[in-house]
Amino acid sequence: MIVQFVLSLLIAFNVVNMHNQFVSAIYTALNALLEPMLRPIRKIMPNTGAIDFSPLVLIVGLNVLIMILSAVARSVAVY
Repeated sequence: MIVQFVLSLLIAFNVVNMHNQFVSAIYTALNALLEPMLRPIRKIMPNTGAIDFSPLVLIVGLNVLIMILSAVARSVAVY
């Protein structure tokens, strides 16, 4: 997810070129894997132009979910 986020930023700022076959193959594969998780976030978020912040939102959301689940697990295990 982090690689996809950084790669999308590099593409948006023309640091790397999508005409490069290696970059294009990695970006396409990562998008195919992450798109089912990112699509609902993109529908909710406002359009920010060339920069896609949905991977960042997904990372933060997953971290919040991990914190909640670990707190629940700790409270259940103490009984």
